[in-house]
Amino acid sequence: MSVFSQTFSPCGRFLAAGNNYGEIAVFSLSAALSPDATGMSQKPILTFAAHEGPVFSLISTDTHLLSAGNGEISAWSWAELTKRVIGWHRAHPYVPAICGSDTFIVLQDNSLIVGGGDNNIHIMDMETGTFKSVLQGHKDYIHCLSFREREGELLSGGEDGAVRIWDARTGQTVHCIEVFKYEECTRPQFGKWIGCLTTDSDWMLCGGGPALSLWHLRSMSPTSVFSLAGCQREAVFYQDLILTVGEGPYVSHCVPGGTVKAQIPSSSPSLNTLTLNLNSNEHRVMTTAGSSDQIDVFTNFSYRAFSLSF
Repeated sequence: MSVFSQTFSPCGRFLAAGNNYGEIAVFSLSAALSPDATGMSQKPILTFAAHEGPVFSLISTDTHLLSAGNGEISAWSWAELTKRVIGWHRAHPYVPAICGSDTFIVLQDNSLIVGGGDNNIHIMDMETGTFKSVLQGHKDYIHCLSFREREGELLSGGEDGAVRIWDARTGQTVHCIEVFKYEECTRPQFGKWIGCLTTDSDWMLCGGGPALSLWHLRSMSPTSVFSLAGCQREAVFYQDLILTVGEGPYVSHCVPGGTVKAQIPSSSPSLNTLTLNLNSNEHRVMTTAGSSDQIDVFTNFSYRAFSLSF
């Protein structure tokens, strides 16, 4: 089994995860973190078939759990999840991307932004269910998306090795960074694809085939390149650290200056997804998952506390 996607419920008390068999499992963090927790507390309280193929992407809104498989997106009401009732279902031949846990973004205007396998970004109005616009520019399918709310900019990373920065109001490309063309980032042996992308104010993290690198978005140049083996599939900013996972059985803690500070062992041979539950002080955890049925839970980000079993 491989776990491709994770997201936390709006209340922060539940974790949903999607696997390569099209199943979604829901775990109770309240039960798993309880002083009275048993082995059963680390198993799903609910598992259901969501898609015929892998569940590549999961994201949570205030009311719904959104999931994506090959060519379809479904919305499941958090309040009625035990009934397995689909709030809505949309078929689209090129949605989502072939693989990528970060191919969903929900904006405040109730728009769902989806990276597509047709090399395009599709924007859907969640109230009507219609795809209202398409952003074109990538030359291969899209792995990851990020949004800079203050600037009104959308960033996308794709198999073509490009990070595109879009003006979300006009849908036009503002900048295009071909990361693999920078000597300090390029790794021809791994390819040029961008597998992870995230932003924080004027800073961007991206990696995949090219080495994980930190970019200053005002100067459009890499300021740090991290010496990590293999390809990175997820990276996040957390306080004064950068946390990243990918090929290899560990979570890497990096300092923005370029140093790899620590590598924390995980229970999976390689990792696809890393998620932080920062909306709940009571259930403040980091979870990681990848090429096994284990989802590691870190209550202190410096060590693995226990694992949930899909």
